[in-house]
Amino acid sequence: MDVLRTPDSRFENLEDYPFEANYVDVAARDTQPLRMHYLDEGPLDGPPIVLLHGEPTWSYLYRKMIPPLAEGGNRVLAPDLIGFGRSDKPSRIEDYTYLRHVEWVTSWFERLKLKDVTLFVQDWGSLIGLRIAAEQDARIGRLVVANGFLPTAQRPTPPAFHLWRAFARYSPVLPAGRLVAAGTVRRVRAKVRAGYDAPFPDKTYQAGARAFPQLVPISPDDPAVPANRAAWDALGRWEKPCLAIFGHRDPLLGKADRPLIKHIPGAAGQPHARLDASHFIQEDSGPELAERILSWLQLLAD
Repeated sequence: MDVLRTPDSRFENLEDYPFEANYVDVAARDTQPLRMHYLDEGPLDGPPIVLLHGEPTWSYLYRKMIPPLAEGGNRVLAPDLIGFGRSDKPSRIEDYTYLRHVEWVTSWFERLKLKDVTLFVQDWGSLIGLRIAAEQDARIGRLVVANGFLPTAQRPTPPAFHLWRAFARYSPVLPAGRLVAAGTVRRVRAKVRAGYDAPFPDKTYQAGARAFPQLVPISPDDPAVPANRAAWDALGRWEKPCLAIFGHRDPLLGKADRPLIKHIPGAAGQPHARLDASHFIQEDSGPELAERILSWLQLLAD
């Protein structure tokens, strides 16, 4: 496995991203150790909140949420998935599998000895994070799902997803910043789009981003389906608190909160919400998301 590492100079002077870099080595069962970057803000002894990003973003997506969550007394951690952000980037699309992503993030949880976590997941962060919540139940105390789901190849796949999958694989360019801008309702300024582009100096660094759409299990014979169905069954027994905050203007996942809320017992009676936001709800409504999470955690503590 050949691994690329984005030069540090690409991350200098990014808009609204003053955070210190942290690194830890992670490994899947069939890979060498890889360096994973993460943010770690707020008091080290505070209640941990983990923020998992998706495609084609990185921890930059959470720059509006991290300060208020940390100021609320929480330890706020936001890892960059392998292939994204400041984390190592295996150079071939074939280097990435769904299982490896789950194992890389699980390894990160284990290396940091995290437990009783409030886990916030969106997009591919939900495909990975909901698996971890089901498989590492003792580590996760609360779930917040935003514009995400756990696919089990039991629902029809929208035609728009097939178009996105083909674009990600075959388009000569994959402009992360413009893709984020296309998935928001608010204008994303050029400096912010540049922040999303920073991890990818050229297309050789984008194997992970091009791989993700191909890894979504939409066929019953996909190798990830048995584990996802087992995780979905486990979530059907999840009694811990679960909150869904979705951007209702997301054309693909804006209504995916309904089956989650219906299926997860811990979602009953929680203050779920749909915001005037699209797929990248963190970019559209980051401060409001943080405020809702803080209020919810206070409600649970009372």
